[in-house]
Amino acid sequence: MLANNTSAQLLTFLLTGIPGLRAVQAWISIPFCLLYVIALSGNSMILFVVLREQSLHETMYYFLSMLSATDLSLSLCTLSTTLGVFWFEAREINLNACIAQMFFLHTFTFMESGVLLAMAFDRFVAICDPLRYTSILTNARVAQIGAGMLVRNVAVMLPVVLFVRRLSFCSSVVLSHSYCYHVDLIQLSCTDNRINSILGLFALFSTTGFDCPCILLSYVLIIRSVLNITSSEGRWKAFNTCISHISAVAIFYIPLISLSLVHRYGHSAPPFVHTIMANIFLLIPPVLNPIIYSVKTKQIRKAIVKVLNQRQLQI
Repeated sequence: MLANNTSAQLLTFLLTGIPGLRAVQAWISIPFCLLYVIALSGNSMILFVVLREQSLHETMYYFLSMLSATDLSLSLCTLSTTLGVFWFEAREINLNACIAQMFFLHTFTFMESGVLLAMAFDRFVAICDPLRYTSILTNARVAQIGAGMLVRNVAVMLPVVLFVRRLSFCSSVVLSHSYCYHVDLIQLSCTDNRINSILGLFALFSTTGFDCPCILLSYVLIIRSVLNITSSEGRWKAFNTCISHISAVAIFYIPLISLSLVHRYGHSAPPFVHTIMANIFLLIPPVLNPIIYSVKTKQIRKAIVKVLNQRQLQI
């Protein structure tokens, strides 16, 4: 089967659940479903309390709401196809739907990296230049940062999408994940995909490849500033404000690096290892971020308890 631009809508790809574990796929879907429920409810709760509570209308919590909105969108990107494959063997997806899912999946992944960088900048200003914090990170500037990240990510992904549409696909239309992934998709092309690979690498290095070193640099400067604080109590108090963000950075970048290493060096590993690692990378940050910020941030915790108590009184 060959597809070009004129027959793109007729081309159908087949999504894959977990290779080699098809017999127990329905059972494996239960923890996946629970993780999606936790991710959707947790991030929705964070967004709700930040929007509702006037005391949380501050820069730090605006960035947190951006992170929750990104995590919520990232979960929704893969929810329908992943659970559809696991529960109903609904494996078919046409090219246009596949490209749309790929675009949003990668855009929101890059968006998460950008939000983590913005949060690192927030912590840097709060600790290294606290007297100018409110003048530097105004509401207008926060909005500009959010809009700038969105424009950047859409701009780097649009050429990727446009060049995927120029590819032709041959008889092999079986994808190796339960969602459409750029590298996975272009590997099925029967035409030259070198430009697509270059564009994909450019998108990766201009987003996460730029954000990660900047986050590391910000923490080098933060640590240097914290060490200059004379009292140990003051040092701990300053560093304690960064623990939630450090955890969020770790649960995003460690699975990302691990997945890259598995793809690069784990050729002898069973196929299901690659698939499970890819799903973990997409699910762990949306699941853990709301939990981390709810546990470590007293203001968020108090706001959530307040909302839940109000609901119980209404019932």
